Amino acid sequence: MAEPSKWVQMTQANPDHSTWYIERFRAMAAAGADLVGEARLIDAMVPRGARVLDAGCGPGRHGGYLAEAGHEVVGVDVDPVLIAAAKEDFPGPTWLVGDLAELDLPARGVSEGFDAILCAGNVMTFLAPSTRRETLRRMARHLRAEGRAAIGFGAGRGYDVADFLDDAHDAGLAPDLLLSTWDLRPYTEDSDFLVAILGHA
Repeated sequence: MAEPSKWVQMTQANPDHSTWYIERFRAMAAAGADLVGEARLIDAMVPRGARVLDAGCGPGRHGGYLAEAGHEVVGVDVDPVLIAAAKEDFPGPTWLVGDLAELDLPARGVSEGFDAILCAGNVMTFLAPSTRRETLRRMARHLRAEGRAAIGFGAGRGYDVADFLDDAHDAGLAPDLLLSTWDLRPYTEDSDFLVAILGHA
């Protein structure tokens, strides 16, 4: 069994954390906040009707948007409370509880690969450090030959960009494009956020 993620440790320490997180984003959505910029980028990367994996999907806002846009979406998150909220708020996608470090969707009846993988919301920095490389390997296994993964996380969260790119390379993934934001601003050494668009090496 993989080492528990930081998110799992947080929710074990504070069982109300997931509910707080869900209600926070529901309130932001009700107030009209733009919460789906990451999903819009994925929508622009793939043809209509593409298969998209929302890795670390949380309460489902990105996968829900992409399903509404006409894509076939599978969302996976380790937190059953977040998955329950995704099912309630965004019916349509396939929502599954699962650890990304042990991702094996064919074993759960999802046999087809994906045209795109979205991993937003600092998911990579919530993983236990010992599982990061394996998580990227498993993402690569679920990505179709011409598919691409978009992975975003902030600096200062314990995962150096150079280490991430080394892990991605070891997982068989290579960067097509490095950005500093989900709205396509270029990545520089001074950037405080990374959005990496990766394909098979």
